[in-house]
Amino acid sequence: MRKLLLPIILISILLLTEIGSYYAIRTFFLDRSQMKWFNWIWWGATIIVYMLLFGSRIFSNNYARNIFVNIFFMILIAKLVIMLTFLITVFVQWISGIFRAAEAKPEVGDLSRRRFASKLALGVAAIPLGTMVWGIARTAYDFKIHRPKIKFPNLPKAFDGLKIAQISDIHTGSLQGNHQLQKAIDLVMAEKPDVIFFTGDIVNNRTDEAFPYIPILSQLSAPLGVYSILGNHDYGDYEQWNSPKAKAENMQQMYDLHRKLGWRLLLNENVIFEKEGEKIAVLGIENWGGNLNFPKYGKLTEAVKNTEEIPFKILLSHDPSHYALEVKDKYKDIDLTLAGHTHGFQFGVEIPGFKWSPSQYVYPQWAGLYPNGAQYLYVNRGLGCLGYMGRIGIRPEITVITLLNA
Repeated sequence: MRKLLLPIILISILLLTEIGSYYAIRTFFLDRSQMKWFNWIWWGATIIVYMLLFGSRIFSNNYARNIFVNIFFMILIAKLVIMLTFLITVFVQWISGIFRAAEAKPEVGDLSRRRFASKLALGVAAIPLGTMVWGIARTAYDFKIHRPKIKFPNLPKAFDGLKIAQISDIHTGSLQGNHQLQKAIDLVMAEKPDVIFFTGDIVNNRTDEAFPYIPILSQLSAPLGVYSILGNHDYGDYEQWNSPKAKAENMQQMYDLHRKLGWRLLLNENVIFEKEGEKIAVLGIENWGGNLNFPKYGKLTEAVKNTEEIPFKILLSHDPSHYALEVKDKYKDIDLTLAGHTHGFQFGVEIPGFKWSPSQYVYPQWAGLYPNGAQYLYVNRGLGCLGYMGRIGIRPEITVITLLNA
């Protein structure tokens, strides 16, 4: 029964949105001679939009799919706002009409009231629609560099001042062009980091989405190297494959991709950095998700092997829910965990002293630095976009972390 509940709710919302927005708009076309062609245009366009949404899977080009999905949701959100504004306005007018009747005041014509409600609904709908267009055109790749400095009493002195660049969630299948990614890579390299970590989701669905960007991504380099892990989108789980063999080949292409880029892909394993006789360990695990039925491929028990004597450990784990459910209580010797995945839902508000996003209702740790005693989690807001090809209030992020000996 629970499995049926969510589809029923979603279908009900869609129906209410479509019917409600239709009645809100048709008040402009109450003349019978106009109503017929309005009905044909409205419902014909609606059917076409839904056909494009469900038929977008036939496109092999992931970017083309994204365009149709974004058009659909922008239209749907506009209709939802129209419907809600219209209903609220009509309800308020109905309540005020009751009071006017009780006070024996003259009423405004019913047609005038409905047309006012319809015009108001259209005006209000233009606000989120315009904001979403702006988020695609201007904010999607307005990169912001975050520079947290974190102090650790057990950080070996040889690594005091270690500069880490973290990027995450590139989602090459959603990129609008080479220049955006090139801008991000240039910003990373300008920071001159000692080491670079990529925390998963280089593609949306298929490994070949990243092939056009190999020349740009391979520009990443650092004295201690570039290290990467896989995110939930990197396994091909969201693509319809012709056979298990095709999916396996895609996975092998993913491994080969990281090698071509010059990135060391950590698959439930670790690497040891040594300097002046002192050591730190970097652990990297495959995707491990604790929310929304995301897969649990990660095996931290394997990644920590032979690091028991290392005094300082950094964990790369794509999904921040892994930190809350396994790391912070069971592995207290992991000092810093770096994650991504949430994108901050690509929507929210971040101003000095206040931070909010719908993401926080799914992921308590969704963006930025989270201390837990002597441990820390940092959640990167992502470099690219998924689904909605823009960002509103949550800018794409490059993280530059400096480790300090307390």
